[in-house]
Amino acid sequence: MRVLYGVFGYGRGHATRAMGVLSALAQEHQVMVCAGGDAFEALRSLHPVRRIPTLRFHYDRAGKYSALRTIMGNARPLLDLLSEGDDARQLIDDIRAFGPDLAICDADPWTHRAAAHLRIPRIGFDHFGVLAHCRPPIASGDRLAYAADVLCYRWLTGTPDRVIVSSFYDAPATRPGVRRIGPLIRDEVRAASPTRGQHLLVYFNNGAHQLTPAVESALQACGLPVVVYGSGQIGRHRNLSFRAPANQAFVDDLASCRAVLSTAGNQLVGETMHLNKPILVVPEASVEQRINAAAVVRLGIGAALTWKSLTAAAIRRFLSGEWRYREATRRHARDGRADALEAVDEFARQLTGRSVRASREIRGAA
Repeated sequence: MRVLYGVFGYGRGHATRAMGVLSALAQEHQVMVCAGGDAFEALRSLHPVRRIPTLRFHYDRAGKYSALRTIMGNARPLLDLLSEGDDARQLIDDIRAFGPDLAICDADPWTHRAAAHLRIPRIGFDHFGVLAHCRPPIASGDRLAYAADVLCYRWLTGTPDRVIVSSFYDAPATRPGVRRIGPLIRDEVRAASPTRGQHLLVYFNNGAHQLTPAVESALQACGLPVVVYGSGQIGRHRNLSFRAPANQAFVDDLASCRAVLSTAGNQLVGETMHLNKPILVVPEASVEQRINAAAVVRLGIGAALTWKSLTAAAIRRFLSGEWRYREATRRHARDGRADALEAVDEFARQLTGRSVRASREIRGAA
């Protein structure tokens, strides 16, 4: 079978989720991977990847999320997407030439729309679908923004034939054809042997703007060695070690850290739970990340702060609850990879009449 796999490019979480199923699919089938931004960089060493545009948050000079800059920064790719401009038409032509039997789209609007244009059966497979296709707890103050985000998501991606939602917390599906599974744990994380080191692992998905002088000062005064990914810097400054993006090196630092501080992405939260690491999340200015942050607190696996309240004292308070958080991660950790492969196979058979994997892969994924 020929499979189109589209991966959204903002942050590395979408790529790490895709890694959990791409390795199994590529063993048996021809897979065309399309990804942009951070996902392209994360996947290109593991599989041939066709680069596509991506959408991003944009920030002002003080590191604060800017709605105006976000709209302006995404205007050109959005116009191309919605009007089927040069980039969108070329992608459609390339996908048509590949001739996929099935499309799996991780929140990426370009492959969603191209597959719909070519009438390729589609499986939506991401985390944002927990908002659009499930019923997560929503804070009363977020209900309007939640409705707007879901409307925008559905406008950009359309309605897939089937949906798989990967989430570290529970939320019931709103309709048939939707399957919710746990986080997808990639091979490197599954193979890791966690130890309790002394460093704090920090990951920012837009660190060039998120690592403000105030945040850097808080990290310098937190009392621990700090390993930082996603800042765009490399080198050492006082107790901060800045690392370049790297799959295996990041997993090694994650497995050996004392705790994690990051933006509130679903995928990294799931990996920290798998490795029994407490996590302190600082959500971006999005409803999805605020819901993720609330779930971290609700499950007791970590704590949440706003960017303004991220201080050295707040980090130390979080670390004082380390063992309580560790106990909660043991109770709630899940590996959704086997469930994901089961769901992809079931939906592929429903949509195409063909299986996407052999029985030995089912056994090996468990």
